[in-house]
Amino acid sequence: MSGSVPVSADVVIVGGAVIGSSIAYHLARDPAFSGRIVVVEKDPTYAKAASALSAASIRQQFSTAVNIRISLYGINFLRHLGEHLTVDGEVPVIDLHEGGYLYLASGSGPADAGAVTLHDNHAIQTREGADIALFDRAGLAAQFAWLHVDDLACGSWGRTGEGWFDGWALMQAFRRKARSLGVTYVTDEVVDVVRQGRKVVSVVLKSGEVIACGTLVNAAGANGRKVAALAGIDIPVVPKKRFVYTFHCKEALAGVPLLIDPSGAWCRPEGRPDASGQLFIGSIAPAEGEPDPEMDGNDFSVDPHLFEDQLWPLLAHRIPAFEQIRPGRAWAGPYDMNLFDHNAILGPVGDIDNLLLANGFSGHGLQQSPAVGRALAEWVIHGHYRTLDVSDLGFDRIAKQRPVLEKCII
Repeated sequence: MSGSVPVSADVVIVGGAVIGSSIAYHLARDPAFSGRIVVVEKDPTYAKAASALSAASIRQQFSTAVNIRISLYGINFLRHLGEHLTVDGEVPVIDLHEGGYLYLASGSGPADAGAVTLHDNHAIQTREGADIALFDRAGLAAQFAWLHVDDLACGSWGRTGEGWFDGWALMQAFRRKARSLGVTYVTDEVVDVVRQGRKVVSVVLKSGEVIACGTLVNAAGANGRKVAALAGIDIPVVPKKRFVYTFHCKEALAGVPLLIDPSGAWCRPEGRPDASGQLFIGSIAPAEGEPDPEMDGNDFSVDPHLFEDQLWPLLAHRIPAFEQIRPGRAWAGPYDMNLFDHNAILGPVGDIDNLLLANGFSGHGLQQSPAVGRALAEWVIHGHYRTLDVSDLGFDRIAKQRPVLEKCII
């Protein structure tokens, strides 16, 4: 346990990874808030947290305005990280690389379904201010000489504002800054939530300690559904296993973005190329109808066949230089998957006045953490969103059966 446990707090945040720590930071930095903030994190090593095991990327290539706005806010925050998260003169380094996302659509021309989707998305993205370029087949071949394009109709590429970064470093930067602003981190686990009518009055920790709270925020990642259930709320969030593979390409390829193939396979560079070639990471989304195994909390084993049987052939078809690669290490990590619509569930819960949700990010948590942290902090302080309205991602959409549908899910 980190120090003594406070008997009360104005805000208790369950989960101290990137979302919980971003909320804590944004609360603590706001001059309109002067209360006590306690973050309860059961594993301060974060060894099994999605924040630590993610491929850590950011994009604006969504099909809904709210997600595009969240990521536009996020990239601006990451570009100016030193202005926000510097502690004692030490500027955090997250190695942000704006290499872009490249979404590809199969087919022969603009009337194909995938091409129509990318064109429709592009209209929304550019209207919101995202810097996204559309290419036809010839344009793809000219821009990306290493790409096999014969079966492609078009592609969309983020010229700026999209790319990848060190997710572990971002999480630790939020956490360190929050602590420097007076946030208390407690190493323990919430095992019960005590309610009186429409209000949460306290949380009970595994150690037996009780913390009275003014507001409770559920940012528990893959355990979000369990924490919500303690308060009598059911959210459709489960931990899903995702694999990430590394491989070394013999040839160094220029200007490879985070490429998303129509098959669901994706890859991106990792580090700088050298004389011996280039390191990449990649994975593949489960095909429609395939089982998507839930994690039991301890199973971080990697499928030994997925890379050679599925991922490698797909990537080698799309990038012929990948015929000559050397597989490297691989790992598994959890997505806190929202089974309802694969989007985050944010903000208040209808029949509990002082419970906020930040759950079900479905692989988007790192990139959405700056905007979500600010939005939920504003709700705690002011009772509404001020900088960015994320109410489209509220809990009530589930009860009303109004999913926020994204056309490009990876």
